[in-house]
Amino acid sequence: MDVVRTLRWSGGIAVVLFGVVPAVMVTLLVAGGNTPRSVGLLLVPGIPLVVAALVCAVRSITNPDPESSARWMRRSMALVAGADVLMLGGNALIRMAGS
Repeated sequence: MDVVRTLRWSGGIAVVLFGVVPAVMVTLLVAGGNTPRSVGLLLVPGIPLVVAALVCAVRSITNPDPESSARWMRRSMALVAGADVLMLGGNALIRMAGS
């Protein structure tokens, strides 16, 4: 029995909750006109970071080796953190500068 299987799936869910959901929320804010248009430029590098994080999470979940799986999951979490800082932090900074 694989004792880290639950952690792998939890990491995958974290990538969706902390990566995909914020990217969709910022995209909807930009599309709806509720935020400055310059925030849309943050989506250009942010969305590829989230996609790369999803790919790393899938590789982690499907990898049978626990050490290699942990490396892929750490990489995935780092990419999600970078995407969040870029998109959400950039959105906050642009809004503060505009007010």
